[in-house]
Amino acid sequence: MIVAAIIVAAGRGTRAGGPVPKQWQPLAGRRVIDWTLDRFRAHPRIARLVLVLHPDDMADWPHVPGIEVVAGGATRSASVRNGLEHLASSDVTHVLIHDVARPCTAPTTIDAVADALEHAVAAAPALPVTDALWHGQADRVTGTQDRTGLYRAQTPQGFDLAAILEAHRDHPDPATDDVAIARAAGLDVVIVPGDETNLKITHPGDFARAEAHLGKPMDIRIGNGYDVHRFGPGDHVMLCGVAVPHERGLQGHSDADVGLHALTDAIYGALAEGDIGRHFPPSDPQWKGAESLIFLRHAVALASEKGFSISNMDLTLICERPKIGPHAAAMQAAVAEITGLAPERISVKATTSERLGFTGREEGIAAIATAALVKP
Repeated sequence: MIVAAIIVAAGRGTRAGGPVPKQWQPLAGRRVIDWTLDRFRAHPRIARLVLVLHPDDMADWPHVPGIEVVAGGATRSASVRNGLEHLASSDVTHVLIHDVARPCTAPTTIDAVADALEHAVAAAPALPVTDALWHGQADRVTGTQDRTGLYRAQTPQGFDLAAILEAHRDHPDPATDDVAIARAAGLDVVIVPGDETNLKITHPGDFARAEAHLGKPMDIRIGNGYDVHRFGPGDHVMLCGVAVPHERGLQGHSDADVGLHALTDAIYGALAEGDIGRHFPPSDPQWKGAESLIFLRHAVALASEKGFSISNMDLTLICERPKIGPHAAAMQAAVAEITGLAPERISVKATTSERLGFTGREEGIAAIATAALVKP
C-alpha cells in the first residue's frame, strides 16, 4: 500500500475573519498551513504529499522539496478532484484527503485511517455526538433530535485511490465532504476513532483553541553558578541570607554570602548576562560589605524584565563546617522571601568533600547552584 496525502488549501475561509484566508494566518508562531503540512510530512506512512492551492496563491508558494502543488477549483470537491487527478497515473494506491484548517491532527489519527485502509475501501475518523441536539428557530428551541448513531466527521478521510477518483468523476456537484461522495458511489466507509484535539478552524475563536493544543513555543533557560569564599576572622557566616554561628567568618568584598552569590550567578548565566562582577564590580566601594540579597534581587528583577519567570533553583553548599542541615529550612525560607518564589521551588542542601581540598581542610566554603528560567 502506497499512501499519498492531499491537503486541501484552496478555500478562502471568510468565516474565520482576518485579512487573509485562515490557512495563511499565524498560529502559535507559524502559519496554519505550516503546522498542517508538517503533520503529514513527518509521518512515515505518507509517501507523497500534494498541496491544493487557490490559483491566486500559486505564484506566491515557494518550491518546497517533497510537496507537490496543484491548483484548486471553484469548489472544494473540484479542488480535491484536481488533487486526485494529479495522482491518477502514479503508483499511489491509497489517498488521505485532509482539510488544511485542521492543524492539530495527531499521528495516531493518521495511523488509524491508514490501518483501516489495509482492509477497507474507505475510512474516516469521527467522534460520537454526546451533547443533546435541538432544533431551533429565531433563538428558540423548537424540538429535539435523537443523537443515537450520530457522529462528528473529521479528516483525514482515506480511500482507495482508484475508487475515490472514479467517485469524484461521477459526482461533479459540490458535497459536504469526500465521504459523502464515496457513499453516493456506493462505497462502504469505515469509522475510526477521531480525536477532540483534531479541531477545524472555522471561526475567529478557533485559533485560540488550536493554539492551546499546539502549545506556544517556550524559551527555557538553564544557568549554573559557582562561588568560593575563604574563612577569616569572625563569629558567623552568612549563608543564603541566614547568619550561621561559627568561629570564623567568610571573607569577601560584600558580606561574602557564597550561597546567594552562586544563586545570583546561576540566574545571570541563564540570561547570558555574565556574573555578579559585571553588575556589581568589586572595585566599586559602594558594594563593600553590601548584603548579597541585593545582588540576587537584581538578578530576579532582570529575569522578570526579560519576560522570564524562575521555575526553580537548586543550591549545594560544600563544606565540613558549619553543619548546614539544622539551618537548611531557614535558608530555604530566606531565599524564598528574597526571590518571591515558593519555598518548594528552592532546594538548599549540603555535602562535604571527604576532607579533600580546601573545603576539606576547612579553609573556606564553595557553592554550586542551578536555576531554571521559563518564558511562555
